[in-house]
Amino acid sequence: MILHRPLVAILTLLALGGTSASAQTRGSVAPPARFADTDRIQKLRSAVPEVDRLMREFMEKNRVPGIGYGIIVDGQLLHANAMGLREVPSKAPVDTTSVFRIASMTKSFTALAILQLRDEGRLSLEDPAERYVPELARLRYPTTDSPRITIRHLLSHSEGFPEDNPWGDQQLAATDDDLARMIREGIPFSNPPGVAYEYSNYGFAILGRIVARVGGMPFPKYLEEKILRPLGMTSTTLEFAAVPAARLAHGYRLQDGQWLEEKPLPDGAFGPMGGLLTSIGDLGRYVGFMLAAWPPRDGTETGPVRRASVREMQQVTRYSGGTATATDGAPTLNAGGYGYGLGVRQTCRFSVSVAHSGGLPGFGSQMRWLPEYGVGIVALGNLTYTGWGGVIEQAFEALARTGGLVPRTPEPAPVLVEMREQVTRLVNRWDDRLADSIAAMNLYLDESKDRRAAAIGKLVAATGGSCRNEGPFEVENALRGRWKMQCATGALRVSITLAPTEPARVQYLDVTPWTATTTLAPPPACRSR
Repeated sequence: MILHRPLVAILTLLALGGTSASAQTRGSVAPPARFADTDRIQKLRSAVPEVDRLMREFMEKNRVPGIGYGIIVDGQLLHANAMGLREVPSKAPVDTTSVFRIASMTKSFTALAILQLRDEGRLSLEDPAERYVPELARLRYPTTDSPRITIRHLLSHSEGFPEDNPWGDQQLAATDDDLARMIREGIPFSNPPGVAYEYSNYGFAILGRIVARVGGMPFPKYLEEKILRPLGMTSTTLEFAAVPAARLAHGYRLQDGQWLEEKPLPDGAFGPMGGLLTSIGDLGRYVGFMLAAWPPRDGTETGPVRRASVREMQQVTRYSGGTATATDGAPTLNAGGYGYGLGVRQTCRFSVSVAHSGGLPGFGSQMRWLPEYGVGIVALGNLTYTGWGGVIEQAFEALARTGGLVPRTPEPAPVLVEMREQVTRLVNRWDDRLADSIAAMNLYLDESKDRRAAAIGKLVAATGGSCRNEGPFEVENALRGRWKMQCATGALRVSITLAPTEPARVQYLDVTPWTATTTLAPPPACRSR
């Protein structure tokens, strides 16, 4: 990022001592991260024809009857499109208002309802689930030292129940009484609670019951009144019958080269794990709400759930594993886990990617977004387990090729700006009084003042002196940054990190020669050795 010099005049209040505690505190608070490129949205928009082409090729190659998809940027649906058929016999076309079942993507809505109740003080994520679902008290745990299942365990697929995708798909018709009976009859454990990730539809059905018990109304009503309606998601429902016939996408499987319609699975007690139906417009609005929680900032809360809680959903709570491979010398990383109703991954390309897919007989869907980039993609299909992963990756690459898919730039705290100015003065001409005023208590313990002064003086002399700051101030976070100092016959790279004190002072100072291979940016997440 490029720092504007007029800020420095304002920041002289933070110079050597004499500031009040409130001024010091303000000096340690950074503005929210921002997008530096003012043409970013137009660049991203230029990828739309390429994304449309990729999606059409995907639909045709995989013989999906109909698809809908959208690109979300900065909380808004930048582009929405639909292709193919929502009903095969009548050849009724899909459009952007068509409603598809989204299966397990429902889980994040259930998690959102739980967090809303938590924020209202009506439950804790550390509460034993049996407090709200008494039938769970009868479970036989796998070990005598197993902890009781908590709400947090259920949210993060770490309650110890076995993975149940094939079985779970067929439980949507179960009634509340059926669910209570099933729990009373017992649930086997594949792991003790709290030690491993294993995907459980059963666990999210139990979370739906907790929402109903604590919320004081049936889960579908709670979801509609407390989550969907406040978000403006008027096309989203748990009931097929609630969707106008002219907008309903029928689900199909491909058998012997023919599309065969799948009978709609009804909504019931397992609806909280996979029962929702929605449109591209509504799903785009939902992903926009998730993206709008970033970056952390001051300001009025506008959603049905606090921004901090929405960000909390998008953090890894239970690690699910990772892989690192190399193809033709190029490294590939895929690692991450589960938050609350959402998967969170890291790759060589993106440090944070949040997503969830959904698959049921007749349907396949996915939503994926990049919180640091403010960009997401949603996709719906009416073919059993439509596999969107590869084409969504291709779509993100198409967006990246425009040059507009870039992360927000962190902003420095005012005190970091001031410390940069003071360190620049110190590098050019060492002064013990100045050094003492900016040094955290550890700086001279890690290396003595005399040795630091001598080493920096030697570097400045070797580069001809008369050093000045050149180029951007590369800020890694509010209290850490690095920059280039161009001298008469060479250059230096200077890095500082401030201490967790008020006032914040320099705990780490590194000055090294600038060479042909020196960069300001940290190394990429994956690189060949």
